Amino acid sequence: MAADIDLLIRGGSVVDGTGAPARTADIAISDGHIVAIGKVEAAATRVIDADGAMVTPGFVDVHTHYDGQATWDERLQPSAQHGVTTVVMSNCGVGFAPVRRDHHEQLIELMEGVEDIPGAALHEGLAWDWESFPEYLDALERRPHDIDFGTQVPHGALRLFVMGERGANRLPATAEEIAEMGRLAAEAIEAGALGFTTSRTLNHRTSRGEPTPTLTASRDELVGIAAAIGRTGAGVLQVISDFPDFDDEWTTLRAMMRTSDRPLSVSLSQVAHSPTAYRTLLDLVSAANDEGLTMRAQVGSRAIGVLVGLTSSVNPVQPCPSYQAISHLPLDARVQRMAEPRTRSAILAELIGDPRSLATRLHRLYVLGDPPNYEPGPEDSVGSAAARAGRADAPHETLYDLLLAGGGTNLLYLPIFNYVDGNLDAVAEMLAHPHTIPGLGDGGAHVGAICDGSFPTTLIAHWGRDRTRGPRFEVPWLVRRQTHDTAEALGLHDRGVLAAGFKADLNVIDMDHLGLGLPRMVYDLPAGGKRLVQGATGYLHTIVAGTEIYRDGAATGQLPGRLVRGPQQPKEQA
Repeated sequence: MAADIDLLIRGGSVVDGTGAPARTADIAISDGHIVAIGKVEAAATRVIDADGAMVTPGFVDVHTHYDGQATWDERLQPSAQHGVTTVVMSNCGVGFAPVRRDHHEQLIELMEGVEDIPGAALHEGLAWDWESFPEYLDALERRPHDIDFGTQVPHGALRLFVMGERGANRLPATAEEIAEMGRLAAEAIEAGALGFTTSRTLNHRTSRGEPTPTLTASRDELVGIAAAIGRTGAGVLQVISDFPDFDDEWTTLRAMMRTSDRPLSVSLSQVAHSPTAYRTLLDLVSAANDEGLTMRAQVGSRAIGVLVGLTSSVNPVQPCPSYQAISHLPLDARVQRMAEPRTRSAILAELIGDPRSLATRLHRLYVLGDPPNYEPGPEDSVGSAAARAGRADAPHETLYDLLLAGGGTNLLYLPIFNYVDGNLDAVAEMLAHPHTIPGLGDGGAHVGAICDGSFPTTLIAHWGRDRTRGPRFEVPWLVRRQTHDTAEALGLHDRGVLAAGFKADLNVIDMDHLGLGLPRMVYDLPAGGKRLVQGATGYLHTIVAGTEIYRDGAATGQLPGRLVRGPQQPKEQA
């Protein structure tokens, strides 16, 4: 007799994404959707025994940069290994469509500079079999993937397409150019783009060191594009800004929302030069919502930091002439030479003599540990390790030894944002705010120095179970933040909740063993480019549209992931 349903997940502790307490229930799945939840007696083609495990919706990551990788790679890792079943890319105003043939190089330089994705990999990996944004969506759709993904209209590409070199050089757009950018943005939204993104920060530069083309875009330009998007009745707006003048920038953001009647999110982190400014922005976000505008801040689940080492793009000894003389050698040979007394002495002397060296900041550079510790204390710093080794007067010696550890593969941790106070209390405050959502993991980007696509695992494991240096949060609330709330922010109302009619994207998690592996460098990008990846433990089953894609952290070979075109509704409401 034929089975009544395709898949039955039996007896799990269901944390359904609504914030409700966990309850024991079965989940029945057919045709890629949840058909029943509760006590299910129907026969199933396959049964997963989830007794003792937590069952959650699949995680939705709203801030990634898989724009290039999605065109050549079927697996959107590292995100897919961290319970993520839907990613949204083309954030921060960078991406690859629309594009003219003679602008390929400039978009690669922009992505390489802003998101630290090797230009050689992009040159070899991108097929460029598109020009318009709808054509780009068609190209993305031709390749199956492990997880679902959506994309947005990047302002940088849009400006270059319409304005050419004037756009790249940040000159003001004419009224006609603004109208054309708005027309193309609306066309992209109607074709399935989830939103429009722009960058207004000096931290974003091309690989040539030039500021992003969108840095100084006028209020008229941003409001004009937003208005055109608003006329479609769909799409979201995403902005990253330095907020050099809070009042002026706030006026621009309010105008974008009021003109378009579309939701807007802004990237938010704690910065060293103004460590309490994030509270000002949170107050503005609250004020916007009090006015009836829908505004959210995207926040990280830990510090945003770089991984430092011989294989990283951030290598403390890279500027040293004696290191540069051997830097062409394979890693094992390089480590062997670095261990020789003469080479060691020469590199250390040059390291000490450079006032800009990381050797001057060893109290803020941390031993990562295994498992990695993303809320380290003063005792975990390289400076403290040197003091314990009797090298308080020569801590650079300890730094040198740590760089050579693991055959030169060891990585140290340097928090940049969200760690001004040496803890994650500011992150806790941001996460707890009613108008924030988890984001900023940048999966697929900063591949030579940052591996924050693992943010969702940190959110659940660290903040729900492990944190000892401050308050934690209830796991059902954390799950809601990474599922329902992130999906809702992008208009993806068909996922993020475990209920009948919703897409069958979910995780079966061994909460006791949920954790992070060590980041490691692999060389599997096109042209042999390097990237950091990071695995996880505790994900027993990750399922997309009713199909298991990962089991105990290993890929099953199934590729049910698809391009998400536009807002979505549950099956029963479609």
